[in-house]
Amino acid sequence: MRRKPRVPPAPLPQRDGIDPVRVKLPPEGPWPTVRDHLVERLAAGAGVIDALLRDGRIVGADGIAVAPDAPYAPGAFVWFHRDLPHEVPVPFALDVVHRDEHIVVVDKPHFMATMPRGSHVTQTALARLRAELGIPTLGAAHRLDRLTAGLLLFTVRPEERGAYQTLFSARRVHKEYEAIAPHDPAVPLPRTVRSHIEKVRGIIAAYEVADAEPNSESRIELVEHRAGLGRYRLTPHTGRTHQLRVHMNALGLPILGDPVYPVVADPAAPGDFRRPLQLLSRVLEFTDPVTGAAHRFVSDRTLGAWSAYDTWAQ
Repeated sequence: MRRKPRVPPAPLPQRDGIDPVRVKLPPEGPWPTVRDHLVERLAAGAGVIDALLRDGRIVGADGIAVAPDAPYAPGAFVWFHRDLPHEVPVPFALDVVHRDEHIVVVDKPHFMATMPRGSHVTQTALARLRAELGIPTLGAAHRLDRLTAGLLLFTVRPEERGAYQTLFSARRVHKEYEAIAPHDPAVPLPRTVRSHIEKVRGIIAAYEVADAEPNSESRIELVEHRAGLGRYRLTPHTGRTHQLRVHMNALGLPILGDPVYPVVADPAAPGDFRRPLQLLSRVLEFTDPVTGAAHRFVSDRTLGAWSAYDTWAQ
């Protein structure tokens, strides 16, 4: 079996919890210089690449800056840090629920993405935890929607990450969510909802496909109700994108604060944290695949709409 070539360790440290960009130069090509390849390959533009080279911000495996006229080196690696976009700080704390030599479990606030993506980079749970805890190897074992609050599991050692990620893909993690939504006594509960959910890249809302083989399953239970609102326990048995939000909306019980279901609303202005989605990852329970320990974690967060109905009803 032919082994993959070893990737050298990054010669640049993380910046604000973000790894440097790594680029492997193809084994052959028509480019006379490293600069020519990067200009053609990356969407940054010639001016950006030239500035990075001029400032010595693109380096090779030895950590030495690549010269602007450095000849093309087939199969070599180069690293650099992109200029990060401006982000409005998410003004809520990440609460560490558990930390040991293998995992970190945190209670994530609303409005914070799990991992860097698109315009959300440093203001993400992963980047902030790496910086705040001083663990550059930290990685996410799963993810929550940016608008959903609650429990998230991170791994400390890269070589163990796959074992924890397999817990989720193999459905060996018990998860419970809490949601606040309208109460409708005509909707019989508890019930198990099964449907086929599709999510198209680039389109914000997922949708259900009628008469297709179900690929999602959620248990919906009403815990209590008052003043037209219900507090629900949601237990997903699969992990489709927006699954709980889609299933609650299909029952005619859209989760309060949802900007997508039943209708896609105009995006909130950056820094508008007034109406969080009333969905919380409340319980995370699993047997540790590395240590064998039985873990059960419970979020300490509360959903504000349950105690502030008049404000949310406006």
